[in-house]
Amino acid sequence: MAVVTASEQANPGAKHNVQAARQAYYDKISKFHMAPLWEVLKDLVTPEPKTQIQPAAWKFSDVKKLMLEAGDVIGTEEAERRVLVLENPGMPGKSRVTNSLFAGIQLILPGEIADVHRHSASAIRFVLEGEGAYTAVEGEKTMMKHGDFIITANWAPHDHGNPGKQPVMWLDVLDLPTIIHFEASFAEHFDEKMQKTNHADGDSFERYASGVLPDGAPATLNRSPVINYPYAKMRPILERLKTTGDIDKRHGARVRYANPINGGPVLPTMGAYLSLLPKGFAGAPYRSTDGTIFACAEGSGTTVIDGKPIEWSVNDVFVVPPWQRYQHKAAEEAVLFSISDRPAQEALGLWREGA
Repeated sequence: MAVVTASEQANPGAKHNVQAARQAYYDKISKFHMAPLWEVLKDLVTPEPKTQIQPAAWKFSDVKKLMLEAGDVIGTEEAERRVLVLENPGMPGKSRVTNSLFAGIQLILPGEIADVHRHSASAIRFVLEGEGAYTAVEGEKTMMKHGDFIITANWAPHDHGNPGKQPVMWLDVLDLPTIIHFEASFAEHFDEKMQKTNHADGDSFERYASGVLPDGAPATLNRSPVINYPYAKMRPILERLKTTGDIDKRHGARVRYANPINGGPVLPTMGAYLSLLPKGFAGAPYRSTDGTIFACAEGSGTTVIDGKPIEWSVNDVFVVPPWQRYQHKAAEEAVLFSISDRPAQEALGLWREGA
């Protein structure tokens, strides 16, 4: 909408002439690929964040049926990765769950292999259901179990396989929209289907996350060298926090998945947490600028997002948009995994939180 002065308001004829002159000027400068900032400034510089992202939830009871149907209609060789994208309803067709992150549910059936490749985007896996499958990353083959948090860093070769007897499903989260924003996407495929692995399951965790570091390990590394943070090792830590009363009034008993080299986030673009909500927990209101993806590992509960309740239970996934106030409630003890672009925002000096 054009800016109207007081004199123009007093003289409608003059107002019409000024608006016509301005439009003629705008048409003229558009031929030089220029535009007037004053016409769009209020949309570019806002008092508070604006977002198209909407609160949304994906019930695993629905997801599981649809994933198994996908297994009937397409194989891993044709699909490369059998993934159903979790599209935010506020941005349909954009293949993103928040403005900066992609999310999807991946399925690998017994006997299948998802060929080795690598790409610019960093990825994480949070295992939802099934056992017997593996992910191989940078020479380490790690077996996948419910609640495991697995990292595939930028440009790291990775492949998946399932020599077991059960279908295995997990949550994928990638920083693809961020990479696409910077127009910095690269990908590479390999001649072989599987990479050679010379590191046993759990090798990177034992090397780097046990209070010591291999002599000569890099003093600085902007992403974690650990491939798998096993749920079996993370869950007792939450129990210790609960027992000693270390319970945040907003997030419950929460741990941050950390890079053992420097204590920073596991990836420069994505950071993850694991929270235990005690039985009867009623969280204090909270909001932050990072749109956050949650997955339920145990129990059930409700998260109220700007007054809208979303009920969740084991393996359900839901998303909280940026700067929308939310509260977790748990009638029974529950565990929530969460991931967001907070590290990227913090690196740029943008991240903010509030009540």
